[in-house]
Amino acid sequence: MFQSDRAQVGPECAASLGLVMSPLPSPSASETPLRVRFAPSPTGFFHVGGARTALYNWLLAKRLGGTFILRIEDTDAERNREEWVQGIHDALAWIGIGPGLGVDYEVYRQSEFEVDHVRAAHQLLGARRAYYCACTREQLDTRNEAAGRKQGGYDGHCREKGLAVAPAYVVRFKVPRPGVTVVNDVIRGEPAFDHANVDDFVLLRGNGTPMFLLANVVDDMSMGVTLVIRAEEHLTNTPKQQLLWQALDAPYLPTWAHVPVLVNEKRQKLSKRRDPVAMEMYRDEGYLPEAMKNYLMLLGWSPGNDAEIMEWSLVESLFSLDEVNSSPAFFDVKKLRAFNADYIRALPQAEFVERWHEWLAAHPQPWEYRADQFGDIAPFVQLRAEVLGDIPAVVDFLFGDVTPSDADWDKAMKPPADAILTSVIDSYDACSWDIDVLKAELEHIGDTHGLKLGKIQAPVRLAITGKLVGPPLFESLHVLGRERAVGRLKAARARL
Repeated sequence: MFQSDRAQVGPECAASLGLVMSPLPSPSASETPLRVRFAPSPTGFFHVGGARTALYNWLLAKRLGGTFILRIEDTDAERNREEWVQGIHDALAWIGIGPGLGVDYEVYRQSEFEVDHVRAAHQLLGARRAYYCACTREQLDTRNEAAGRKQGGYDGHCREKGLAVAPAYVVRFKVPRPGVTVVNDVIRGEPAFDHANVDDFVLLRGNGTPMFLLANVVDDMSMGVTLVIRAEEHLTNTPKQQLLWQALDAPYLPTWAHVPVLVNEKRQKLSKRRDPVAMEMYRDEGYLPEAMKNYLMLLGWSPGNDAEIMEWSLVESLFSLDEVNSSPAFFDVKKLRAFNADYIRALPQAEFVERWHEWLAAHPQPWEYRADQFGDIAPFVQLRAEVLGDIPAVVDFLFGDVTPSDADWDKAMKPPADAILTSVIDSYDACSWDIDVLKAELEHIGDTHGLKLGKIQAPVRLAITGKLVGPPLFESLHVLGRERAVGRLKAARARL
């Protein structure tokens, strides 16, 4: 019997979660902590939806003194890669999930338990809850087409044949018929699944390796998982898994919580192939982990007071599955970017500089960085940066040569740009190198040409920074210094 001596969530714990307890009895009368699991597959970059699910699990385990289980589901040998395994650990650590962070943390790899999965399938065969099937995919497709059934379905052809084991035969679970399975889902109520619509599903492939559904259930049982929080797409798997829990003589069923799907601006489910969903990408672009965590938590959950940007300690204290809704949640990258900008602006300046240095160390630039010069302009950069990855393009004029684009040059260097640059060079060669003086000198030159400050700045800014937008011009001039600034102005005039 594949079961654990760890009890399920007790009544008091369940009430705090807003759970309806399973009608099956607990395996123990004693109260034991919540046990949740996050079970990603290392088949690609870490998905933002997976990060949200992990946070939901983590927060409940932390608030209720439970255990967070990370189970790497690595049984798909053809698609798994070790760098993706490390990517899971790194992405979770980036958002504050890992060992030594205030939650009991257990880590497993599903491939280590294959013997248990196969043993469970043979237990079901011995109990006549499963059977061998000789049907090939081609045979199934032919019969389904002839009968007008959906492709991929199974017609029960071998269900009562009593076949013995043979090479390439799969093992299928015998779904009880007739029957209905009711799923106890915290977010979706109690959806019912008629067994007439549940095919006899495969437990072991023809090569003897276990399928996801079987491995998932056996692992959850043996690890004492009591609450399964996972993506909505798995809801249709749940009646099959619940039937497996019962067929393997589990003394209880877990409580389920299927979180809403994340969609893009076209209300399409987020796709790895089409949408920016990789956590690694957002980390590398310079999003702050606290901003990412805050935003992810609001995709499907609301604290009920219209608050958005919140201290993480407040999120920890308020989060409840009761307030997670079932509607699709829009993953709005523009809003996430705005969130991040707010978090950057809220940092103390010293911490902002430290965060930038950490990001820069991981993303070297093709110029020689000077921390003192950046420190002088940091307050102005901090007010304008939305992600840390924006900063190099804003401050590169301080650390390397500038090369304006042809389009910007043609736009900014129209007459009387030549005369303006000549006047600015003469003035800046002699005036006090003070921010207010630099501004006053340029305003005076503008007056002589009948131009407002906004217009006359364009050729000067392009000559100094190589761009038409950036940090405040006069602060940039001041940090760059007279010699370099005047030299760039002269180079621009020469090009004209």
